[in-house]
Amino acid sequence: MRFDLDRPSTAHVIRSYAPGSLRVGDRTYETSIIVSRSELVAPWRPRTLADLRPEDLEPVLALRPEVLLIGTGPRQVFPDRALLAPLHAARVGFEVMDTAAACRTYNVLVGEGREVAAALIVD
Repeated sequence: MRFDLDRPSTAHVIRSYAPGSLRVGDRTYETSIIVSRSELVAPWRPRTLADLRPEDLEPVLALRPEVLLIGTGPRQVFPDRALLAPLHAARVGFEVMDTAAACRTYNVLVGEGREVAAALIVD
């Protein structure tokens, strides 16, 4: 018996990531993006974690995810606590990881039907 993961055809799935680009569905992006099951925000302003400002998280909060994955580029770097204050205030859970790990984790959680968003820095 064959088992296949049944993903809704409307869900945004990350197909690949390499430093400088990522592929969501059939499109390739060379800018930072925010992606959820049903929404994709591209380009997303910050090019590096050092560029991230609290107001950059507003599009994420509008999606109302239960969890946010923050991909910080080729290396895991933790943002300043003040940058994450809007997430705490909105009671959104989050994980910080390198962008490759965030892409893999996002796909797993979307496949499980979770309300997840990923804010991915592509530098």
